[in-house]
Amino acid sequence: MLACRSPQIILIPSGSTLINPLKFRRSQDFYIVSLIELNCNDSTSIRSQWILKNNSNAISFDSQIETTFSELFIPSRKLPFGIFELELTITLNKYPSLNHSSSVYVEITPSGITANLVQLGTSMITSGFEQDLKLDPGTYSVDPDENTFDSKVSFQFILTLNFSSNS
Repeated sequence: MLACRSPQIILIPSGSTLINPLKFRRSQDFYIVSLIELNCNDSTSIRSQWILKNNSNAISFDSQIETTFSELFIPSRKLPFGIFELELTITLNKYPSLNHSSSVYVEITPSGITANLVQLGTSMITSGFEQDLKLDPGTYSVDPDENTFDSKVSFQFILTLNFSSNS
């Protein structure tokens, strides 16, 4: 009889599949936490490894993605849009064949852009003689899925009026 059995892993949140992944907005931080049950009467150390996969291909972690023995933290805007598999593998060092893996599937979705309307703001463009017309959409609107938004857009136009008199 073996002194140890394979570890059991429960990932939280759970209940996801490739067809029905957990959905997180790109502008949202999220955690994956694990509960690990060890059934071993022998003294041994254990090793854990988190793997990030997209279409079954392993992807290296960004330096800002934090992993601990049993937790994974993904900050906002670190993963592109798409479906990912986050897999935790636990291995008993003395019994490497008694390893166990568990996965959770997540889908990174767009956050949606919401308008931040200016209270009592104007809804029309006004201009006077020899004045610049400056378009500045980034002042009151942001894309939460992007790190920065360059709102610097300006142009100049000249209006020439010719009057003729018929006297």
